[in-house]
Amino acid sequence: MIDVQNQPDTRNLPINRVGVKDLRYPITVTDRANDVQQTVASINMYVSLPRHFRGTHMSRFIEILNEKHQTLHIDGIADLLKTMKQRLEAHEAHMDVSFPYFIEKTAPISGAKSLMEYKCSYSGILSDTLDFILRVDVPVTSLCPCSKELSDRGAHNQRSIVSIAIRSSDFVWIEELVEIAEAAASSPVYSLLKRSDEKAVTEAAYDNPRFVEDLVREVAAKLNADSRITWYKVESENFESIHNHSAYAAIEKV
Repeated sequence: MIDVQNQPDTRNLPINRVGVKDLRYPITVTDRANDVQQTVASINMYVSLPRHFRGTHMSRFIEILNEKHQTLHIDGIADLLKTMKQRLEAHEAHMDVSFPYFIEKTAPISGAKSLMEYKCSYSGILSDTLDFILRVDVPVTSLCPCSKELSDRGAHNQRSIVSIAIRSSDFVWIEELVEIAEAAASSPVYSLLKRSDEKAVTEAAYDNPRFVEDLVREVAAKLNADSRITWYKVESENFESIHNHSAYAAIEKV
């Protein structure tokens, strides 16, 4: 049969990324408490395409994924990207994996247990070397220091999302990044709280006010103190409860 993808292309234009996007696939993630966790990921797989090829072989991405599904985790991404490069005759291979990750949380007073979802992702780019980034989005509570100072009765607070993306020289648990983000906030967020827990959580937040700037600075300070972290980007978006906009701050280590 004629291989149309391998036919020459005369436009002399290489393509940076070509492949498959938003492929839903079951994966296994390393879990600090339970060794492993089964979840479902959304996966993007791309390669660079030389200017002399008309197209890439889309089916080979799925073939590689099916072959490597047992090792589709952080430790195995380098091998998978290497296979993509070789099988698709590319100089560079890319892979993005986004997935929900669940951690069991214990309410502070009642001890009620529930599962909390965190949106996580990792991405790898392999050319001559591997570039790997892990990202975790952590929902937290932030209470406004200005509102606390000005108001005679309470202070406004909001749910915030603290996003931490890192490059590291050694393995870092997802749970470690979650704990850093929650410690920087006015209070963690829980899936299940009894009345006694609600009292404890709201009072803890009131005693620990945080600007959006405080959130990213606290997280960045902890990451700076960790010798494993070689690069990071910390972002926080506060979904304001008394404004029709969000507050935002970011710090990136260069």
